[in-house]
Amino acid sequence: MNVMLNLLMAVQMISAVVMVGLILLQHGKGADMGAAFGSGSAGSLFGASGSANFLSRTTAVLATVFFACTLALAYFGNARPAGGGSLLERAPVTAPAAPAPASPASQIPSGGAAPAPAEPQAPASSPAQIPAK
Repeated sequence: MNVMLNLLMAVQMISAVVMVGLILLQHGKGADMGAAFGSGSAGSLFGASGSANFLSRTTAVLATVFFACTLALAYFGNARPAGGGSLLERAPVTAPAAPAPASPASQIPSGGAAPAPAEPQAPASSPAQIPAK
């Protein structure tokens, strides 16, 4: 599966780079206007009209390959593995570690601060338990 994803990614990158090069090689719509009035040469490697057809068809084929690779990468990227869901769902559950016992030196109060009560007092839940002033 990983090899196929790498192959699809390589084909997508190569098609993207070649497609950018082909798009930059193509002439714009106004480029033939100068050749019609005598400036520049109208001939090319593929013929007068053959270069536009060859480059545009090759660009269309490469765009199709690029989009097909994009769709395949999106599909395989979101496919669930056979073993279950995400990595967090498949992780083993462990009990939290117990806190380490406090050392005797940490139990000595520092300075003039009053030591904290050993047990917090529960709040009064009914009016009968509220102490009178």
